[in-house]
Parts: sequence; C-alpha cells; structure tokens
Amino acid sequence: MSTAETRYVLALSCPDQPGIVHAVSGLLAEHGGNITESQQFGDPDTGLFFMRVEVMTVAADSELRAAVTSLAERFSMTFKLDRAGRPMRTLVMGSKSEHCANDLLFRERAGTLPIDIVAMVGNHTTLSDLAGFYGKNFHHIPVTPETKADAEAELLALVAELDVELVVLARYMQILSPELSAALHGKAINIHHSFLPSFKGARPYFQAHDRGVKLIGATAHYVTSDLDEGPIIEQEVERVDHSHTPQSLTAVGADVERRALARAVRWHADHRILLDGHRTIVFR
Repeated sequence: MSTAETRYVLALSCPDQPGIVHAVSGLLAEHGGNITESQQFGDPDTGLFFMRVEVMTVAADSELRAAVTSLAERFSMTFKLDRAGRPMRTLVMGSKSEHCANDLLFRERAGTLPIDIVAMVGNHTTLSDLAGFYGKNFHHIPVTPETKADAEAELLALVAELDVELVVLARYMQILSPELSAALHGKAINIHHSFLPSFKGARPYFQAHDRGVKLIGATAHYVTSDLDEGPIIEQEVERVDHSHTPQSLTAVGADVERRALARAVRWHADHRILLDGHRTIVFR
C-alpha cells in the first residue's frame, strides 16, 4: 500500500435497493478512504439508483478497483472509477464554424477544462490553422455520400489509435450513421441551437429573425442515431428582442453554444453524468 493519498471519483448506477450507500461508503472506509464529496439520486420512474463519490485514499488503484468490481457484482452495478481531475483524452471535430472548437481549445490551454485534446478532425480544412495555432494535429477526413462509410471507418481507426475517450462534435455539420453513433455511445457530445419556435435547415438565425423570436438557446447532448435527440446534458438560453439583427442573433447563438458545450464537456470529463435511459443524471 502506498503512503501517498490519491483522489478518486466513483460513479455508479444499479437497481435501487436498501444498503447501497452503506455498502459503498463502508467499502471505501475499509480501504482507508475519506469521502470528500458524495451525491446520489433514486429515480422512481426507472427504479435505478445513481451515485457519485469523490474519495481520498492511500489504497492502490488495482486494490480499490478489485474491491469495487466485487461490490458491483453484488448489486448489479455499472461503474466508472478514475483518478479525479485526470485530463480525459478528447477528439474535437468541426466543419467550418470555429467558435465552439476555439472555446474548447482555449479552455483546455487555460486549465479550466479537465481534457487533453489529442487531435482535431474536420470534414473541411477550415479549422486546420486553428488547430495549428494551439499545437494540435489536424486530420482532414472529407465526407461525401459515396465515401461516408470509409470516412467513418477512418475516424473510428483514429479514435482507437489515439485512445480517445471523448469525441466532441463542435459544430460538425455531418450526420453520423447509426453504426458510428452506436460505436460512440455515451462518449460523443454534440451541440446545436435550440430556438423557440425551432428552425431547421439553412440560415436558422435568419429564419428566427424573420419570425421575431424572443428566446434562443443551445442544447448539448449525447449523440444517438436519432438526429439531435440524444440524452440532453445541458441547455443554455438568452432572451432577444426586435432590435437584434440576424448577425447579432448569430453572435448570441454562438455564445450560448459555447457555454452549454463547455459545461457538458466539463461534467462528462469529471464523471458527473450518468445515463438514465433517454435522460441524464447530472451531479453538478
């Protein structure tokens, strides 16, 4: 056993039943753990229990993991155990818009996001200079209807080669196939605008201006085969009025997209998000 303390985060879910909190806290205490943060939630609709714990302990990683694995079998748990604050290996994907990708790169450099952006991917070359400015390798993977399958295979190979843990679609304007969405289940985050009322297709902010919207926003969610309908992680809104032009609406929209996406990425990297069917449990 090491004499140096390490901070771990344990996030778990399982069928709800008496004794789960007692069992988890008892196990951590048995291994010299001091719990510094603990949150839990029982969903009455699904009958599932969710818990996130941060703990300081001198126990070796292998020892603690073996103990949690044994407990997981007892309670039919799924869990993640990681060193708290460890930068998560992240792949950022984009097309032509820079605002979300640039925000993530800046926050990573500033040390305010617990991620390690290992590379950038674009279906255009527009973001290559941005990647170079931040010292990131840029991979151009063009996508056409004829090459889509090969392009997605190349992307998955890159994910495996770089040991990517999180893929962020930072205004990546391509629809992922059901097969790719399944392969990235639970580890791919997308961001899109969310108007009230909603506008799809080309020039959405011009459509919003034409309709005189009073509220615009952005939604960060996990990627699924249902376009823009994956489990919602975070949403951000901003009030607007008649004085906004299409250009100023676009600027407001870009800002709310950046904020929502950054929070979603941070919470995911901190293991604060647990999937509950089509919903998420977010322990902020």
